[in-house]
Amino acid sequence: MSDVAARGVVVGHGAMATGMVDAVRRIAGIEEDALVALSNEGKGPDTLRDDITRIVRGGPVVVFTDMHAGSCAVAARAACRSGCRRVVVCGVNLPMLLEFAFHRSEPLEELVPRLVEQGRSSITVHLPHADSPVSG
Repeated sequence: MSDVAARGVVVGHGAMATGMVDAVRRIAGIEEDALVALSNEGKGPDTLRDDITRIVRGGPVVVFTDMHAGSCAVAARAACRSGCRRVVVCGVNLPMLLEFAFHRSEPLEELVPRLVEQGRSSITVHLPHADSPVSG
């Protein structure tokens, strides 16, 4: 366990981040400042980077973005470049965020692989003609 629990920031296009953070709070009961949402709505790259930089100051932080090549991820990587206790995870999904909520006290070195594995393993395809779901 880490001395300080990681904080999370979900950065996405439109209202996506707000909806995901709201769902996690309802399901997991996570504190408001433990996981925050940030939209790129109406923000240029510099403003978005500055907003992320302001939020990620101090302690361990995981910044979750919707896509790896979008403006949110580019801004997140720039904002987290100088912080050794900052990690950017792209391709966020709800199971990944719930895993974060329940295990954010773990050191980043253990937490981040756990998040990535949970995110990947939660993706399945249910084909109407298949006997079982297809997963990656």
